[in-house]
Amino acid sequence: MKIEQIYTGCLAQGAYYIESNGEAVVIDPLRETTPYVERAAASGAKIKYVFETHFHADFVSGHVDLAKVTGAQIVYGPTGMKMGFDALIAEDGQEFKVGNVTFKLLHTPGHTMESSCYLLTDENGKQTAIFTGDTLFIGDVGRPDLAQKVVADLTQDMLAGYLFDSLRNKIMPLNDDLIVYPAHGAGSACGKNMSKETYDTLGNQKATNYALRANMTKEEFIQEVITGLMPPPAYFPKNVMMNIEGYDNIEEVLNRGTQVLSPEAFEAAANETGALILDTRKPQEFAKGFVPNSINIGIDGGFAPWVGTLIPDIKQEILIVAEVGREMEIVTRLARVGYDHAIGFLNGGFDAWKNSGKEVDTIRTVSVDEFAAAEVADPTINILDVRKNSEYQSEHILNATNAPLDYINESMLKVDKSKTYYVHCAGGYRSMIFASILKARGYDNLIDVDGGFKAIKDSNKFKVSDYVCPSTLL
Repeated sequence: MKIEQIYTGCLAQGAYYIESNGEAVVIDPLRETTPYVERAAASGAKIKYVFETHFHADFVSGHVDLAKVTGAQIVYGPTGMKMGFDALIAEDGQEFKVGNVTFKLLHTPGHTMESSCYLLTDENGKQTAIFTGDTLFIGDVGRPDLAQKVVADLTQDMLAGYLFDSLRNKIMPLNDDLIVYPAHGAGSACGKNMSKETYDTLGNQKATNYALRANMTKEEFIQEVITGLMPPPAYFPKNVMMNIEGYDNIEEVLNRGTQVLSPEAFEAAANETGALILDTRKPQEFAKGFVPNSINIGIDGGFAPWVGTLIPDIKQEILIVAEVGREMEIVTRLARVGYDHAIGFLNGGFDAWKNSGKEVDTIRTVSVDEFAAAEVADPTINILDVRKNSEYQSEHILNATNAPLDYINESMLKVDKSKTYYVHCAGGYRSMIFASILKARGYDNLIDVDGGFKAIKDSNKFKVSDYVCPSTLL
């Protein structure tokens, strides 16, 4: 038997490939099918099932395309949803034989109503692992407020109650030596307290995970699970519907998005379609020069979640400016979160645009030393801290205004077009996204602080606040 966790850092997502005696299953696959098909082909195995733990919100699963390519059967737990593709809706406790091992589906509603875990019994009849999806994470459990965005008569309190029962009745009675393989780790918006570890023993989780305390009442569980939940990214419900209804074939999406466009054709497409120009280069490269009205979301940061957070229309046509050779990667990562309407990329990247003599825009960037000198010269300068509110509350420059990137439409209301602002985040990634979006909307007086709050704090040139208890902010 072989168990392989295929972890994708950008989405903090774990898919799984399990193989036994010539047969294999894939659990919660990403959109692209090739990696799974190649794994099976390398050992001469046939993918028999695609097990889905639930209708995912933070990414578009590859279940539909993978089933078409391999002939595998898609399996979900009990659900009342009408799906746009063929799938086996399994019963609680139903077993599936794969080679010499067996999977048992455990229906564990709570994160969503169809949420299910897959309990693996090995060749010797020993229960060895459980694939918990978003029911149980390492250090946390799935947030219970997402399904209410899709099913109107559900509430987060109801779902949290179901989750309590699922954990107590289905998961906690299992053996302590079981290995827990969840669908997400630290950085995912599907929970609030996930560990950076991507698997653990169930026994250790019983001892350390706040949600599995043996003496916890249901009322205590509900309160602790829902406390501190931030609103989910706006694209989550749209991804859920794509996972339920189906989607365009991934090869069609990739072919459409990787159309090669000369600078002239790129400019014409931008003017004729109203496409958003997405520049995925490093922030400091973008600042030195970019196609006017483009926005910067760097491919080497939290790319897909920020795209989903900041581009409200999942069907928005997108034109791509990228480092040469990374175009396919970008279109693939867009498709992972449901942005299937990239329509081409700038051949030769930004250098081709600049060398063609077309108009170029820039964003001013200053070092921390230059920023400090400006603050000494004028202690009343405007400073925007675009980190999350929780980061700002922990520590921030005195007199800085918190304008979180993840609520950019509200944050924009704090900015006066006629005034100059110094903008920073934690390290420089988010501040350039913020500055680029506002620049595209006509805000020309934003100055990015290179290195962000880390560099600011390390410089010891600024007065930094101590922790501010949220209750004092009321």
